[in-house]
Amino acid sequence: QEELVESGGGSVQVGQSLRLSCAASGFTYPKYSWAWFRQAPGKKREGVAGINTDGSTTYADSVKGRFTISQDNARNTLYLQMNNLKPEDTGRYFCAAELGRYGGNWHEPLRGDLFEYWGQGTMVNVSS
Repeated sequence: QEELVESGGGSVQVGQSLRLSCAASGFTYPKYSWAWFRQAPGKKREGVAGINTDGSTTYADSVKGRFTISQDNARNTLYLQMNNLKPEDTGRYFCAAELGRYGGNWHEPLRGDLFEYWGQGTMVNVSS
C-alpha cells in the first residue's frame, strides 16, 4: 500500500531555510510524477513545485528562485529545499504522487486533482 510521510516542518523566522522531506513507500511502478502543495489557513491549496517523470521541474511563481524540489530515488524520498522564507510561505505542506507522467499542463499551476496519493502534511510557520 502506498504511503507518503512528510517531515521537516517547523517554525522559523523570515529569511531562514527549511528542508522538507517526503518518504515514499509501497510505490511499485517505475515512474511517478511528484509534487509539493501547500495550504495556508483559510486559503485554497496551491501547487508549490513539481518534478515530472523525465526529471523536469516546475515551480509556482511565488517560490521561483527560493525553493528547489529534488528526489533521491535510492532513498525513495522527495525533498523541498526552502530558502529565504517569507511569512506568506506559512502553511501546511503536502507531498503528492501521480502514476506516470503529469497529466496536466506543466507550464500552468499544478492541479491537485490529478495526484492520486497524498501525505498528511507538515506545518511550516514563518514569522517576521
